[in-house]
Amino acid sequence: MIFRAEINVMPLKALLDPQGKAITKSMKNLGLPEITNVRMGKHITMEVEAESQQAAHQKVETACQKLLANPIMEYFEFELFENQ
Repeated sequence: MIFRAEINVMPLKALLDPQGKAITKSMKNLGLPEITNVRMGKHITMEVEAESQQAAHQKVETACQKLLANPIMEYFEFELFENQ
């Protein structure tokens, strides 16, 4: 089976996010002061071949932990979808 993973990697909430802060400041300059607390992260999609959704979940979890996210500065979350 082929699964599609949609992964979001974001900076930890306790850490300063300079990109998000710059975007928030730019929103005010664009006349959008009601947009605040912007956080900038990464969105990753991938296809995973696995015998079950549980096996695909474990493979994506491993990829995130070992390569896609830096646990010192980032957290990740993802969803799996079965490709039709």
